[in-house]
Amino acid sequence: MWQKSLCERLGLKGRIIISKDGINGTVGGPLPNVKLYVRETREYESFKDIDFKWSEGRGDDFPRLRVRVRDEIVTFGVPEEIKVSTEGVLGGGTHLTPVQVNELVGQRGDDVVFFDGRNAFEARIGRFRNAIVPDTETTPDFVRELESGKYDHLKNRPVITYCTGGIRCEVLSVIMKNRGFQEVYQIEGGIVRYAEQYRDKGLWEGSLYVFDERLRLEYGKNDKIIGECDYCDGPTHDFHNCENLSCRKRILVCTSCIEKIGIPACDDCRDEAHASSSPQ
Repeated sequence: MWQKSLCERLGLKGRIIISKDGINGTVGGPLPNVKLYVRETREYESFKDIDFKWSEGRGDDFPRLRVRVRDEIVTFGVPEEIKVSTEGVLGGGTHLTPVQVNELVGQRGDDVVFFDGRNAFEARIGRFRNAIVPDTETTPDFVRELESGKYDHLKNRPVITYCTGGIRCEVLSVIMKNRGFQEVYQIEGGIVRYAEQYRDKGLWEGSLYVFDERLRLEYGKNDKIIGECDYCDGPTHDFHNCENLSCRKRILVCTSCIEKIGIPACDDCRDEAHASSSPQ
């Protein structure tokens, strides 16, 4: 697998998914080596125009390198619905630049709906203003949510889908259109591109969750803290893993509560522990 060999040779770590439709991933390491990775990956004909996004890190934000081959570049569970050409995913939403996103909202006002394409917990620390956040723990949950009927009232409204880097929405927008959503858009480059341009002055609020040891990215000095501590409901954007090693659910806990309780536990594990310790 040439991507794995390339990363190992350059001393890079991260997560890469490869499918018949393309590649999606994040890698980190010494900056000169990351630049070499970009250059050598673009030498592969199919990836010559790949859109790389950059963010600041320490270089050791991933504990290991993982390269996986899967049927879907993003696993929504409906590979038969996704058709890809040399131009990209077919039948998806209309692409909007960050400027066009703001223009659409300026023209259509509250009729515009932002639809979060990430797992629901990520939106706890950052999301677009007044966004719809589906009840999802894993990517395949989106199909169930869209077919539940709870979003049918949005099918004739302008819906802007968004996700971290824009890849998920290439697929999500197709799935939504296949289920009757008439006017679907997606943000070119996702939250990353929008937040890079508008920082804390646009329609994005809070921090951006990322799946490495940084856990979040900030885009402005005045970023709002919209997350609430699972213990005291105070403001926080600090995620921690549940103390239960078989759970490891991401929970929000403020600095004050961490100082009081030490390693935290999620609600489910706390309830289970309480039930097992209660007298019978």
